[in-house]
Amino acid sequence: MSEKILVETSARHVHVSKEDLAVLFGEGYQLTKKKDLSQPGQFACHERVQVIGPKSSFPAVSILGPERKQTQVELSASDARSIGVTCPVRESGDLAGSAGCKIVGPCGEIEISEGVIIAKRHIHMTPADAAVYGVEDKQVVSVKIDSPDRSLIFGDVVVRVSDSYALAMHIDTDESNAVLAGANAMGEIIK
Repeated sequence: MSEKILVETSARHVHVSKEDLAVLFGEGYQLTKKKDLSQPGQFACHERVQVIGPKSSFPAVSILGPERKQTQVELSASDARSIGVTCPVRESGDLAGSAGCKIVGPCGEIEISEGVIIAKRHIHMTPADAAVYGVEDKQVVSVKIDSPDRSLIFGDVVVRVSDSYALAMHIDTDESNAVLAGANAMGEIIK
């Protein structure tokens, strides 16, 4: 089977909790949608925050909505090194024991003791997609991405299956640069 999957690059971003949003932007503040993302209900926001590590900072990191239960910062390995944060590779939401940082908004700042991760590369798919590809939730696969100059096989790709997902693979900017992935990069699951 050679069914292809769209491969999207996920740049550094922040997910915020309702409580932290109030500190950063003011009590009762609501995130404002800039554009919808490929995953249903997910969106990029106009709001940006400063993410500060022990060595350096990023002055204007995008927030993705909607609000989450816990504030989370997703960086590439290069991003983490550049601001001096040692963080683990984890699935989104798996934050226990991860790294911390300071986040500054226009109305206040927070210090999170954990929540900074390098997102584990993954594929979102529906149960129907999983049946087509012959995979199941939490299965770890490899994905081949062809490019004119730097084709690559990524291992350790987690399959995430839910009725609320749309079919797409997510990699970070380091991984995208390694394969010179363009806007229409496609991948093929190999087991």
